[in-house]
Amino acid sequence: MESVEVSEAERAKTLLRRAVLEQRRFINPLPTSVGGWETMRKALPLYLTNKEERIPKKPLGPFFTDASVYATPPVSGLRLTWMGHSSTLVEIDGMRVLLDPVWDERASPLRWAGPKRFFAAPLKLREMPRLDVVVVSHDHYDHLGESTIRKLAALPAMKDTEWVTSLGVGEILEDYGVKRRRVTELDWTQSIGDASLEITALPSRHFSGRSMFNRFETLWSSFALKGPKHSVYYGADSGWWPGFAEIGKGYGPFDVTMLEIGAYNELWKDIHLGPEGAVEAFEALGSKGLLMPIHWGLFDLAMHAWRQPIERICEIAAEKGTPLWVPEPGLPTEVVRDTALRSEWWR
Repeated sequence: MESVEVSEAERAKTLLRRAVLEQRRFINPLPTSVGGWETMRKALPLYLTNKEERIPKKPLGPFFTDASVYATPPVSGLRLTWMGHSSTLVEIDGMRVLLDPVWDERASPLRWAGPKRFFAAPLKLREMPRLDVVVVSHDHYDHLGESTIRKLAALPAMKDTEWVTSLGVGEILEDYGVKRRRVTELDWTQSIGDASLEITALPSRHFSGRSMFNRFETLWSSFALKGPKHSVYYGADSGWWPGFAEIGKGYGPFDVTMLEIGAYNELWKDIHLGPEGAVEAFEALGSKGLLMPIHWGLFDLAMHAWRQPIERICEIAAEKGTPLWVPEPGLPTEVVRDTALRSEWWR
């Protein structure tokens, strides 16, 4: 449990300050339970008795990305290729940004154990088009894959690529082969870029650490991507917090809002949104543009059935009239303003 006492007035001004570092540990915008050994003790019997289809009974895919598509810019100016979970290639107003790339076989520090991919990456890393920026939101294994970073960093096509991440994460990227001069670490509300693309790190309610023993030593962030004509909000990992409204007011509206829907549970509700929380956050952000569900469909990270998050958010969206944007994995798909998309590939 990590917490900080703040008044309602201070919470409303969260976006006017940078991240808080207390006793060499970053802290969330408001008191937050991130779980620990006690949470693991409570969760273990639930895992052992769980009968949900957490891993697909039938193999998914294969999914395939035709890399030749990237030779032609999107007509709309905005095209996304969702590679699964949170990894997404964003083509925005002539710039290419890769978000939280994880091509690793497992979201784990071990190669032989831990959550394993449900399907192979649709695009081989060596076929990746030239990238302008790689964004790494935080250091968790399902957002920062070691073998992925090492392979990307070694590609000749990546020699001029910029890497943007949260405070402290640059050291990890450097350890994995990324040139330090190419890495920019951002504090909350700090930005990098120019008129062609501005990237701003923004608060989220989550935590960091690649083990139980180094939590909170690096920062975690969400990001706003703003081009001359389009804007995208990448929520990365976050539980619900009042700052979504401030982000919408200060950095929106967004053409696409990417929010996590999977790997949630009542035991860790402070740090993951789930389907209900994603819709609530989208509404707080202003209900503009399209809601793209992420953080689902690739790894077994919770106790719910693997399809449950997407099926539940589709139900909520139908009830509320929320415009969802759900592409097929690996398929470069243009975003048409205010036009919903539901591929229903999981069915």
